[in-house]
Amino acid sequence: MHTAPYADDDWIALECDESGLFCVVQLVDTMPPRLIYIKERGMDFLIPPADNHINYNPRSFTGSSHLLRVRLATPEEIVARRNLAFNPYDCHDSRIFYPHASANIETREEAVFAARNAVDGIYENDAHGSWPYQSWGINRDPDAALTIDFGRAVTVDEIRLTLRADFPHDSWWTQATVEFVDGSREVLHFTKTAAPQAFAVTPRTVQSLKLFELKKDDNASPFSALTQIEV
Repeated sequence: MHTAPYADDDWIALECDESGLFCVVQLVDTMPPRLIYIKERGMDFLIPPADNHINYNPRSFTGSSHLLRVRLATPEEIVARRNLAFNPYDCHDSRIFYPHASANIETREEAVFAARNAVDGIYENDAHGSWPYQSWGINRDPDAALTIDFGRAVTVDEIRLTLRADFPHDSWWTQATVEFVDGSREVLHFTKTAAPQAFAVTPRTVQSLKLFELKKDDNASPFSALTQIEV
C-alpha cells in the first residue's frame, strides 16, 4: 500500500533477485492483475502524467491510497494457453518487461492512439478518443505497422483482432499481413464487424510478430484503427 499522492515523474520500481522471472503484477487497483515476463532483474513503470493519461481509467493513479500487488507466477499459470499479447501495464519505450507493443505510426503521437492501447484488454470500439475508447491509430498511413515483442520464445497458434468500429466515422481493414520474426507470414481477411475476428495460424515458436500491409475498404471514411490484438 502506498499512502501518498503520485507526483509527475514518479515511477513504480520492482526489484527482483534474478532475471527472467514471470510475475503477476497489479500496479493499480483499477486495472487487472496480469502475468508478465521480466527480462532483467526488475522493472520500472512510469506513472502516467496527470495531464496525459486519458487512455487510462480516470480513477487510475489518483488520490492518496494506492494498492499494489506483485507475486511470482505459478508453473501452471506460466504454461497455460492464454493471450500472450495482453499487458495493460505496457508503455512507451519499455524494454524491461513483456509483452510490449510498438508502432512506427501513432496518430499525432496522442496517448489515445498509442500502440499500447491495442494490448490493454479494453474492447469498447463503438467510439474513439479517451478511455474506454482508446485504440491504435495509424494516422491514415498505409505503411503503418504494429510490432508485438514477447521478450522470449513463445508458441503462437491463433490471432484475434478487434477492429475499431465507430461507424460511419470509421472504415475498416479488409486485409492485413502478420509477419513473424522467422520471416513466415499469414494473410488475414476481415469483415465489417465490431466483434473480435479470430484466425487460426500454423503453430510456430517466435519472439515477436508484426502486423502490417493494412488494406482499407474502399468507402468514404479515411479512418481505420485497431482496438485490440490477441495472440
